[in-house]
Formats: sequence, structure tokens, C-alpha cells
Amino acid sequence: MSNNQSVASEYLRVVKARFEDMKKTAEKTFEQLDDQHLFWFPNDHSNSIAVIVKHMSGNMVSRWTDFLHSDGEKPYRDRDGEFENTISSREELYEVWNKGWDVFLKALESLKEEHLLQIIYIRSEPHTVIEAIERQMYHYSYHIGQIVYIAKQLKSSNWKSLTIPKKINH
Repeated sequence: MSNNQSVASEYLRVVKARFEDMKKTAEKTFEQLDDQHLFWFPNDHSNSIAVIVKHMSGNMVSRWTDFLHSDGEKPYRDRDGEFENTISSREELYEVWNKGWDVFLKALESLKEEHLLQIIYIRSEPHTVIEAIERQMYHYSYHIGQIVYIAKQLKSSNWKSLTIPKKINH
């Protein structure tokens, strides 16, 4: 195995693990929330957790379905509709969430080292597969951060840290 191939293989291993960690972080957040918290939003210019989930799932399905051969912005995608609060239950939220992640993680799993420098298109713009992965790393972590932040505001002192808890001095 050449040095470049081993670096590529390690890159794929690491990004898969990071995305799976990201998914688990959001799911641990959902577990701490009451159902009504999933649909709460502070004002008309903000999104609820359910809306963020719907948007992320829509993005994942569009970007990662047949991504090596078709533009990542599929003609059937209704991006504006992703920001309408149409999810009505925790169960539906998980269905939408898992639909997007299933498409995305299967696509990541299908990647071989030789795909990483292949050119694909997102909104007619060329990207290497590495660029597309990193674009999604940024995008999904941004939204997972929003989900966690909303949850922390709602739970206040009842929030259970997802990482290393802050030491509280008495």
C-alpha cells in the first residue's frame, strides 16, 4: 500500500467516526428533551430542533443520493420547505433524522480511496469528494451545535453534559 493510499484510508476512517460521533451527540440531546422542546423556537426568525432535523435530512438525501454521478442539489429537493415545521411527533422526527443519516452514512461507507479526488457537483459547482465531505462536516456540525445550544437553553440547570462536565465551584 502506498503512503497516499494509507493516508486516504485513514482519512475515510476518521471522517466516518466523526460523523457518527456527531449523530450520537444530537441523539443524546434529543433524549434529554421533552417532546414539546423538540418543536420550540424563540421567534419567527429561528428554527426549532425539528426544523433543523428536517433541513439536515433533506440536505443529506439530496447531497448523497447518487452523489458520484449526479448533482448534489437534486431537482426534487424543496429546501425552503425544509424550514417549515411539519414534523408532528418525536417518532416522526426520528424517522426523518434516520432517513437522512442512513443515506449519508451508506454513501460514506461506499467510498473507496480512489474516489476522494474525483470531481462531483453541488449546485453545478465542482468539488472533489474530499471537499464535499468537508463541506458537510462544517454544515452538519454547525447544525448539531445549534441543536445542542437550543437544548441547553431549554434544560438550563437540568442539562446533563454530553462531554466533560464543567467543574462547579461552591
